[in-house]
Amino acid sequence: MGTSTTSGLRHPESLLAPAPAPPLSLYRLLEPQVLADPYPLYERLRREDPVHWDPYLHSWVVTRYADVITVLRDFSAARTPTAEQLSAIGLSKLTPLARVMVKQMLFLDPPSHSRIRGLAACAFTPARVSALKDRIQQLADKLLDSVAANSRMDVLSDFAEPLPAIVTSELFGVSTEFALQLKTWSAKFAEMLGNFQHNPDRIPSMLDTSRT
Repeated sequence: MGTSTTSGLRHPESLLAPAPAPPLSLYRLLEPQVLADPYPLYERLRREDPVHWDPYLHSWVVTRYADVITVLRDFSAARTPTAEQLSAIGLSKLTPLARVMVKQMLFLDPPSHSRIRGLAACAFTPARVSALKDRIQQLADKLLDSVAANSRMDVLSDFAEPLPAIVTSELFGVSTEFALQLKTWSAKFAEMLGNFQHNPDRIPSMLDTSRT
């Protein structure tokens, strides 16, 4: 069955062939049209390959709820890139970050996870949360009062960014004058959680954060 004539023109039947489906890789989130509406890509992943090896991310992408719960419950530690894995894909510079991540509660399995989670839970008893609620209200009022005289505000820079940063710094016992710096460090470190392949130029900044 031919697809072209001797003159080089395409055979009509070839014009009817469906275009190949675009790849399932999450790197397609870098495409503006996919980022604007990623849900068709997510739906394809769930339908065609719910446990998908993404060669660009060098990781498994799990998209069905029951599977995600299983991974979170039983394989948290396996989700953390080790120093050896990073070296295998040419990112040995990130070894210091990998050594920090494998110690974080988010990436630990029981019994280590249970022990650290139990310690963290002590800070969020009903009584402590109630007291924290009152303190957050005070902080929110103070931030609003500080811009009231201007009759205008930037909701993000004047309120939405500093409020959680101040609350977090107080929980950690860090002076509130360093709250925004703490938030900056956290944001830089968070780039390690899936974006380091996309932004290699950000590696020095992430490493500086881990050394601070």
